[in-house]
Amino acid sequence: MVFLWSCPVALSRPAFFFLSRFGLRAGRLALAAAVLSCACAGAAAQQAVSLLNVSYDPTRELYVEFNAAFAKHWKAKTGQDVSFKQSHGGSGKQARSIIDGLDADVATLALAGDTNAVVKNGGWIAPDWQKRLPHNASPYTSTIVLVVREGNPKNIKDWDDLVRPDVKVITPNPKTSGGARWNYLAAWEFAKRKYGSEAKAKDFVAKLFANVPILDTGARGSTISFAQRGQGDVLIAWENEAYLLEKEFGAKFDVVAPSLSILAEPAVAVVDKNVDKKGTRALATAYLEYLYTEEGQDIIGKNFYRPAVSAKAQAKYAKQFAKIRLFTIDEAFGGWEQADKAHFADGASFDQIYTRK
Repeated sequence: MVFLWSCPVALSRPAFFFLSRFGLRAGRLALAAAVLSCACAGAAAQQAVSLLNVSYDPTRELYVEFNAAFAKHWKAKTGQDVSFKQSHGGSGKQARSIIDGLDADVATLALAGDTNAVVKNGGWIAPDWQKRLPHNASPYTSTIVLVVREGNPKNIKDWDDLVRPDVKVITPNPKTSGGARWNYLAAWEFAKRKYGSEAKAKDFVAKLFANVPILDTGARGSTISFAQRGQGDVLIAWENEAYLLEKEFGAKFDVVAPSLSILAEPAVAVVDKNVDKKGTRALATAYLEYLYTEEGQDIIGKNFYRPAVSAKAQAKYAKQFAKIRLFTIDEAFGGWEQADKAHFADGASFDQIYTRK
């Protein structure tokens, strides 16, 4: 009787007539069949679950493969089917979309500063988000490299070459793209170390952006401008984006590793307000945790990101990454909060040096 009440079945007048005429045993069979049908429908409804991952531009291929692997894992573990929706764009723009109400279950943005913006503007994510997962909630790292056309016709070897008057540079807009901020800061720190001062670094980056004919809103847009539209002589790009480009187009492009670059640490977080509203916290948490498993780390390496925690994956994919001297955002700029204030806030260094074309 308890089971019957947990899945109520309404009996019509013909059903009552059937029970009266043909007896209790037949009635029990009919009623049991109805209850079983109701239970199956309820189970099917419980299995219909979806997760929205709001990410930045160059992670499309990574998460297509990772989502398929996680769905298989989750089905084996829980019996539940899960489907995925992916949203991609410039990292800063994606952060703003979550702040404005996009119902993301997880945010896998290009930099911790964008995630912190989601924390501060509406409290969508709890302040302790970086303490919930290993490696400061960065399951993979990357860096910034230079992509040139086949044979490197402009003989570009390092950041210095990007300020030459005969070189056109493609990079996205630091106001909307997390990747662009990594690009900007990598160039700035190179110039500061080589030429000895903040003032000379600012002058160097100003010259670099004077060579930029168009600012796309995100990294993938800049890749399209360079690779498909034929704009520019050199693309400043995420390392994984550069190698995917080389893999897709073959000999049309070469990757140049600069002498110095920045250690990019993309961040991942559960969007607390949304998962509590949607009832998907356990799923979203397991999804991000799976990035740290051996399978997750292998998929990360396969897609040209640097695995952050798995020694096995690091060793397996070590040969595909150039050996570049890397610095961190903390050691060079005092962390993202200070970097944003000094360089990307309204009226800060980027606004001071960039003349809109």
